[in-house]
Amino acid sequence: MVLTVERKLSHVEVCLKRDVQFSAKSTGFNDVELIHSALPELDLDEISTEVEFLGFKLNAPIIISGMTGGSEVSARINEALAVAARELGVGMGVGSQRVALENSNLAYTFSIAREVAPDILLIANLGGAQFSMGFGVSEARRAVEMIDADALAVHLNPLQEAVQPEGEPKFKGLMAKLKELSSSLNVPIIAKETGAGISMEVAALLEGAGVKCVDVGGAGGTSWAAVEYYRAIAAGDELHASLAKLYWNWGIPTAISICEVRESSSLEIIATGGIRSGLDAAKALALGASVVGIALPLLKPAFKEGASGVVRFLKRFIEELKVAMFLVGARTISDLRRVPVVITGLTAEWLRLRGVNVEAYARRTKTFK
Repeated sequence: MVLTVERKLSHVEVCLKRDVQFSAKSTGFNDVELIHSALPELDLDEISTEVEFLGFKLNAPIIISGMTGGSEVSARINEALAVAARELGVGMGVGSQRVALENSNLAYTFSIAREVAPDILLIANLGGAQFSMGFGVSEARRAVEMIDADALAVHLNPLQEAVQPEGEPKFKGLMAKLKELSSSLNVPIIAKETGAGISMEVAALLEGAGVKCVDVGGAGGTSWAAVEYYRAIAAGDELHASLAKLYWNWGIPTAISICEVRESSSLEIIATGGIRSGLDAAKALALGASVVGIALPLLKPAFKEGASGVVRFLKRFIEELKVAMFLVGARTISDLRRVPVVITGLTAEWLRLRGVNVEAYARRTKTFK
């Protein structure tokens, strides 16, 4: 258990101090263009960013992604994030709760989020590898009850587990566990990648297992191979440092992953992975995402400034999203999901090779009410 706590702390420290973003692969949003409307036929102050997601009404289509837990530092970060989520009316996830299942004295580092934000959409979190290695419905229920969660994210991180010095790359039998969780729990299951994306084939399997939502966790933002590279270097572990460096830029870019999931399933989609602005969010939503998730850009404000820094970042982010909506004539998020989108470059080439009708995105002609 001590090892788990130390690992969680080192993850936060590395993300705060090092450049852990993809170095040779982008999110794909540079290949995505929204069509400017010189006649939007609406006023900027008419625009609504409200959205329905997993039965909750959010003031903006934003989930503060699960990042941490298990230490006093983590508790302060989770408290700041939750206060900001409550103030702005957005959703939030917590980091992996495995450490608190191993030591109940650490449960407060997660439950603090619910204590300070009793009415927000709050998402519990456990690792897929742990379910493959023995966790079941009992552990899932404990994680949900710990924070009175509204959904459970099962994070899928085979890349991280494979290159992590203490990794447990064991995913055999996970599909059966996901089916069991989906049929046994009274909250929806979210399958959450952590930086390498979800393919159309995996999305179809997840939908068949009863999963209600996927967090694509696409490539182009934070690279968990990069995080593990720095940790391996610090530990003097040459083998895992070499593996992590090789796979630093592995994965399906976020924009591509959104399209693959949307084309192959009817799942709700959380678009995470390099969402750095409201314009990125607008593109993700136009491609088919239900909401967007933000992690790394909020970690430093939460750590250094508390809730006020998180609120300041998100308020600017929401204004950026509103301007994008105004410029394409979308009064609502529903409107935004129907605007024409031009996809070019490597993103278009990838999607065409995968059988996606890229031209159909550009030829949308929906008329808004």
